[in-house]
Amino acid sequence: MRRTRILTAVLALAAGMLMGTPPALAAHATANVTLAADTYTWHNARIDGGGFVPGIVFNRSEKNLAYARTDIGGAYRWSESTQTWTPLLDSVGWDEWGHTGVVSLASDSVDPDKVYAAVGTYTNSWDPTNGAVLRSADRGASWQKTDLPFKLGGNMPGRGMGERLAVDPNKDSVLYLGAPSGKGLWRSTDSGVTWSQVTNFPDVGNYVQDSTDTTGYASDNQGIVWVTFDESTGTAGSATKTVYVGVADKDNAVYRSTDAGATWTRLAGQPTGYLAHKGVLDAKNGYLYLAYSDKGGPYDGGKSQLWRYATATGTWTNISPVAEADTYYGFSGLTVDRQHPGTVMATAYSSWWPDTQIFRSTDSGATWTKAWDYTSYPNRSNRYTIDVSSSPWLTFGASPSPPEQSPKLGWMTEALEIDPFDSDRMMYGTGATLYGTGDLTKWDSGGQFTVRPMVQGLEETSVNDLAAPPSGGAQLFSALGDIGGFRHTDLTKVPSMMYTSPTFTTTTSLDFAESNPNTVVRVGDLDSGPHIAFSTDNGANWFAGTDPSGVSGGGTVAAASDGSRFVWSPAGTGVQYTTGFGSSWSASSGIPAGAIVESDRVDPKTFYGFKSGNFYVSTDGGATFTASAATGLPSGDSVRFKALPGTKGDVWLAGGATDGAYGLWHSTDGGATFAKLANVGQADTIGFGKAATGASYQTLYTSAKIGGVRGIFRSTDEGATWTRINDDAHQWGWTGAAITGDPRVYGRVYVSTNGRGVIYGDTSDTGGGGGGGTDPTPSGACSVAYTITNQWTGGFQADVRITNTGSAAWSSWSLGWSFPNGQSVGQLWNADWTQSGANVAARNAGWNGTVAPGSSVSFGFTGTWTGANAEPTAFTLGDQTCTVT
Repeated sequence: MRRTRILTAVLALAAGMLMGTPPALAAHATANVTLAADTYTWHNARIDGGGFVPGIVFNRSEKNLAYARTDIGGAYRWSESTQTWTPLLDSVGWDEWGHTGVVSLASDSVDPDKVYAAVGTYTNSWDPTNGAVLRSADRGASWQKTDLPFKLGGNMPGRGMGERLAVDPNKDSVLYLGAPSGKGLWRSTDSGVTWSQVTNFPDVGNYVQDSTDTTGYASDNQGIVWVTFDESTGTAGSATKTVYVGVADKDNAVYRSTDAGATWTRLAGQPTGYLAHKGVLDAKNGYLYLAYSDKGGPYDGGKSQLWRYATATGTWTNISPVAEADTYYGFSGLTVDRQHPGTVMATAYSSWWPDTQIFRSTDSGATWTKAWDYTSYPNRSNRYTIDVSSSPWLTFGASPSPPEQSPKLGWMTEALEIDPFDSDRMMYGTGATLYGTGDLTKWDSGGQFTVRPMVQGLEETSVNDLAAPPSGGAQLFSALGDIGGFRHTDLTKVPSMMYTSPTFTTTTSLDFAESNPNTVVRVGDLDSGPHIAFSTDNGANWFAGTDPSGVSGGGTVAAASDGSRFVWSPAGTGVQYTTGFGSSWSASSGIPAGAIVESDRVDPKTFYGFKSGNFYVSTDGGATFTASAATGLPSGDSVRFKALPGTKGDVWLAGGATDGAYGLWHSTDGGATFAKLANVGQADTIGFGKAATGASYQTLYTSAKIGGVRGIFRSTDEGATWTRINDDAHQWGWTGAAITGDPRVYGRVYVSTNGRGVIYGDTSDTGGGGGGGTDPTPSGACSVAYTITNQWTGGFQADVRITNTGSAAWSSWSLGWSFPNGQSVGQLWNADWTQSGANVAARNAGWNGTVAPGSSVSFGFTGTWTGANAEPTAFTLGDQTCTVT
């Protein structure tokens, strides 16, 4: 069931990216633009996870240093002190949106400060740029880039195999990279700065998922899929002699070099008829373990085997935990306990029903146990308990019949790693989250280990639409790929459930009635069932509508300003309208199928549409549309437009392409005419938020190119002037799907991303409408503990704990200090922050402002230093000087 849903979503996502992303961006003359970023703090509206995690990498020489990669949402580093993930690729900009797809990660065990990422999302034409290898000397806080002469496929078939990128554990200036598309094996000898093809490597791979796919998505050669070093065959400073390479070739899946890559040979006696998804080496016992599947994954998998290769004797042993005839899922996730190398684990990655399976052996594969097994079918006995209270939506609102259970142990489980320093900690990736446990060895003692989401901070949803109502309990409605979307009543908390009744796999569009925000509508994709749903209680509960004949997908939908009627432009048929809640529909006339539809936010009978350069208007509730005489609008369909709340006929339209009209247009006469803003070169979204203090017009927000710079921009004067409010460290790749301001909080903006979830920003501009607030100034005694938890050359990580030692509770707080050696904060979590010179101010996030007497609150950060890294000696909390402990 889930297999079809996710595959459909991925292909739809790919098509959307092709349509929505400009392949090249040309500069336009602009005026009245402030390019210096306003001081904004950026967060995720918490969902926690939401997408596929195909790779987890632990550093082998430093405890608690771990990374995760996602297929479209960048890379993350684990923070042990907060048990959260820190995003590392938010600096990827619009022009190179494909570099948010991470096909492989490598952490340097010789110098743990160094980490590498091979990036690129698609190997076909959807991705306009080639792949690259990013290298960092500060654990991903900053990056340098080497462009490659070919594309990489972080979101392509086979992306769960790996790791394709590897650092020599003895001579870390040497790296290998396995390439797709027949480009072969590549090597760097200068720590990733330059790369050259290993021309004597004999096999570029030949496996494709579907040779008949004309798009190039499923028909690409999956190429070289992993590289593994045998560290026992080298010494510090000398290149490792024995290197194993996995190839997407069912007849020749594994090659080896015993002379540091000078020559390569096919490993004799190896199994055939399978792809080796992973090759994990136990150097202590001299075993190479291989997880085989007859497909490349991550959705497809059938017959499978596990094998063990003795590196000293060349002996192959089939150690499969079940007979091949009983497999239907493929083996992929594979890990060795480095504290007890005889312990091996593997996953059945595409076992969609009734659940994934995890296998464990403590005798090098001679015998195995399962995470769950049948007692008497369909009843199961689990070696684990699963606690999703931190991400309750992972149940998907399901109440399945045995042998299915809710929540599932997982699906798409291609990433599986035991912490090399802690036999009790294991993490594994799924199609929706990253799970883990801290008591894994209970598996062996007869107890039950506990599985929990270990995903906070890792946000991987793809956002199609956003809406912020002016009243009601909901702060934000989101329309998301794969998991439908959420009603956020608190941006800092994970919602209890995605939209249900019905549950769409992907929500494509949503809207609320402007003067009655209790009325909400959403449309989306579903394998079978209705494609539209309504709510009359501000999105808290939903009921399904009835589809018109021919509907095959969600399309776009608009609610009348008073909620009395709706206009729907679904996939598969023409535009439809209804009064009430969609029990019956009628075809709209005068507007083409596939048009984008929106409503006037004042007149309940006025609706608008756009298709192929033409703007359409209906004044009879969507029954008939008339094409506007407006000219000069974008000729294509990469357009988003919205009507301004509170003013009839006030419409803004953004979109276009570099080979034609592209920009931002404004109409004050209901679309009869449009004026193009001369100071906006390119724009892809438009949204409205609370007006600034003294302003007569609502605040505008757009993802655009203005003054030759791509970014998120704000205007408080009807578009006469613009201020860029993001910065180069906060770009999030492609942000062209949706944007909206908050009608209740001045300066707050919600930004869609394609894989980094819902981003929201708050301004420190306190003069703009009262929503920004002022720095809190709690009174009463305080103490501060400042602890450097990790330090490396040029960088460090610190935790700060503030304790309320007074007698009155704080409702908010702001802590200030000065760095004695000019240190600089790079990233900070669990608080908002600013820095000017050596002076830093950190203030509470929305969820941790209240601190009772005797209680504490903590935050952490990473920073840079040169020369010395002395701790601050004085801290102030509002008007109070704190005791330093």
